[in-house]
Amino acid sequence: MARSRSRKSNTRRTPRAHPRGVLELCGGGFGFVQTAEGEFFIPASKVADAFDGDMVEVTRLPGASQRSSRSAIASNNRPAARVVRVLSRAHECIVGRYEVAEPFGVVVPEDPRIKHDIFTLRSDAPHVRNGDIVRVRMTVYPSRREPAQGVVEEVLGHEGDVGIDVSLIVARHKLETHFGLAALQQAGEVREDAEDALSDSRYVDLSKRRIFTIDPDDAKDFDDALSIEPFGDGRLLLGVHIADVSHYVPWGSPLDIEARRRATSVYLVDRVIPMLPEQLSNDVCSLRPGRLRRAMTVDMVVDPLGNVSHMKAYPSVIRSAARLTYGQAQSALSAYLRGDLEGAADALECLRGSLASDVASDIVLLHEAAEALHENRVKRGGIDFESVEAKVALDEGGHPLGVDLRVKNDATSLVEEAMIAANEAVARLLRDQGVACIYRTHEQPAPADMAELKPVLQEFGYEKHVSLSALASGNPRAIQRVLSYAKGRREEYLVSMLMIRTMKRAAYQDCCAPHFGLASNAYAHFTSPIRRYPDLMVHRMVKVALFGRTQETSAVESAMAAIADHASVAERTAEVAARESQELKLYELLETRIGEEAQGLISGVMSSGFFVRLNDTSEGFVSLRDRDEYYVLNAARRTLTGSDSGSVYRLGMRVRIRIAAVSPYERRADFILLESKRRGVRR
Repeated sequence: MARSRSRKSNTRRTPRAHPRGVLELCGGGFGFVQTAEGEFFIPASKVADAFDGDMVEVTRLPGASQRSSRSAIASNNRPAARVVRVLSRAHECIVGRYEVAEPFGVVVPEDPRIKHDIFTLRSDAPHVRNGDIVRVRMTVYPSRREPAQGVVEEVLGHEGDVGIDVSLIVARHKLETHFGLAALQQAGEVREDAEDALSDSRYVDLSKRRIFTIDPDDAKDFDDALSIEPFGDGRLLLGVHIADVSHYVPWGSPLDIEARRRATSVYLVDRVIPMLPEQLSNDVCSLRPGRLRRAMTVDMVVDPLGNVSHMKAYPSVIRSAARLTYGQAQSALSAYLRGDLEGAADALECLRGSLASDVASDIVLLHEAAEALHENRVKRGGIDFESVEAKVALDEGGHPLGVDLRVKNDATSLVEEAMIAANEAVARLLRDQGVACIYRTHEQPAPADMAELKPVLQEFGYEKHVSLSALASGNPRAIQRVLSYAKGRREEYLVSMLMIRTMKRAAYQDCCAPHFGLASNAYAHFTSPIRRYPDLMVHRMVKVALFGRTQETSAVESAMAAIADHASVAERTAEVAARESQELKLYELLETRIGEEAQGLISGVMSSGFFVRLNDTSEGFVSLRDRDEYYVLNAARRTLTGSDSGSVYRLGMRVRIRIAAVSPYERRADFILLESKRRGVRR
């Protein structure tokens, strides 16, 4: 008798394991999940009830390769998947605006990536007003059967209060703004004791050496200082002097535990959330002019070719001779290089007489050392990315006044090169002595990511001047040549931006690995212990290398891997919060210009239109849906071509727009393309 085809097997089927990872959502509603099987693109319609940051399981979508060209741009050609289920939630609390809708109070999340409103009962919090900014604790997460629900835990302020907009960003990223009582008590007991270090044989008295700081105008924590002097045969003795924070923050103390948890200071548009209390960061540890301070010094002998032929690290006592700004240092250097020695001294407004002339001469020597160090690093394969940093100036009420566009110049470069050299010298010292360390590492970009740049650069005609095949392989010198060719061209920022996006993120690790961007085989962060916890850890291990192990060394070593991982995450959070706060005020300023016309560069394209970047770095979207022809998107070359006219809109093209609408909280703007005789580039 034939066996029935409908008969079921008794064999139990093993449930199929789905890839899992953390969901990272973007403002457009779509997201990405990095899993052990690679990174997946999650379309907005396939996010289900997951929030940004949730641990999720995903499954690949059938026919993923047939995505629309719009999805191809958003996904960066990652395979598409959908969220199967949420394994764990990242948000126990959500911050948002409270809206009364009897008998409910509806909380509209401040984070534009969270698309679900949260329902609360008015009877649970009758004191909350319409328009209040609240923190709501989640009790029910959204599903197909019911909406998101919660309970109001705290009223943070009211919509329109001074600073409440930035406070929302602080709350959303769960940034700690208050120190514990034990940490504050410990900070209050810290005293200036550099005088005592003069009688400590481990410390070297450098109080007679000419040392000074160079920082931004608005800096308050001065944790690095410089010195330089001739050393014979064209060599220079470059001194990098860093605040001796580890002396004041012992391992395992309340201050240390707070700093370890924060991992970094956060620099927002209207405030700084410090890693250490201000008694230390802005006072006792800060290398203020005219005050004796404990420091960790790295002396390096730099030859004319930029080689560091000798280095020595040791604790010291220093007295900064001056607090200079980047602007003062740049003015002094520019004057000196054009032969105006008197003008160079006059540019250092805080100094008088021979000291001003001497410091101006030191700045020139630092510039010479920096150029040699930089040239040496580039020869090794180091890469420099050009970027523009927008800093919004605010009035006392928190309203934007204008934008300061900060770019790299000779003054910023001479400080940067000195710090890179010191970081590398310390990393090599610890590596060669076999002392544990938190290293700063940077992986080489994936060839597939680099290959995606090829058609875009072909649009700019780069294949006639540089080897795009070498670029696609991740050759650092090919990357250098592309960036060099872009320098001074209209698309310079866009090429640099696209290149940065292909790079892996630098991270902290407890094992030594190369830093691709700096072409270094050993690199660590040593120069900012006031604001970065990994630097503080490196200081402790330098003292172990110099003076031997202590009773806490084993505990420090055991915690190093976890601290490195945590610091990498905290750094990313701080960067995002800082960027969002600047963009908030940037778009608030742009809102005052609604109706104005402006010129900008096309910075991104999608099937429905393109993004335009203005000179102040703000971006807006130009929709082409209402045009009198259809535009075809070439996802690889990032172009839009008119179906009738053949006109082409592409990255880097200059266009004229009118500012139509701006939403500061969503950090979004809509532009209208102004008609011109030259509607795109004809093919």
